[in-house]
Amino acid sequence: MPENTKTTKSAAKTTRTAKRTPQQNAESGFTASAKLGASLQAVLVDLLELAIQGKQAHWNVVGRNFRDTHRQLDEIIDDARVFSDTVAERMRAFHLVPDGRSSTIASTTSLPQFPTGEVSTEETIDLVTERLEAAVKTMRDVHGAVDEEDPTSADVLHAIIERLEQFAWMVSAENRTPAGR
Repeated sequence: MPENTKTTKSAAKTTRTAKRTPQQNAESGFTASAKLGASLQAVLVDLLELAIQGKQAHWNVVGRNFRDTHRQLDEIIDDARVFSDTVAERMRAFHLVPDGRSSTIASTTSLPQFPTGEVSTEETIDLVTERLEAAVKTMRDVHGAVDEEDPTSADVLHAIIERLEQFAWMVSAENRTPAGR
C-alpha cells in the first residue's frame, strides 16, 4: 500500500475515534471554561473562610452549652477543610489553579467578617448559621452553570450543600424554640 494511503486511512480512523470518544477530563482534552473556574474558585474561598471563621468562633466562644458548641464547631471546621480540598483538587483535575491565599480569601469571600473577642454561645450559633447559609448560597448561585458544563463538579457541590445545610439546621436548632409555643 502506498505511504500516503496509510497516512490518510490512519488520519480518518483518528478523526472517527475522536468524534466517538467523549472528552471527560483535562487529560482527554476537556478544557474548563473561565466561568467554571471562577465558580469553583468562589466556592473554594467560601469554604476556606468558613473553616477559618469556624476556628475563630471555636477559640472565642463562651457561655452556656460551651462544650457542645465547641465540639460542633470542630465538626464544621473539619468538613469545611475536607470540602475545600475536594474543590481545589477538582479544579486541578481541569488544570485550573486554585487560589487559597489569605489575601484572595479576604478579598473575595461572600461570608461576612466574624467579630473579634469573646462571643457568647447564643450569638456564635447565629453567626455560624449565617456563615453556613452564605457558603451554601454561593454554591446554589453557581450550581446551574457548573452543572451545565460539568455534572461531576455539580455532584461534588450537591454533597457539600447537603452537609452544610444539615449543619445549619443542627446549629440553629440550639437557639430555636418549639413551633407554636
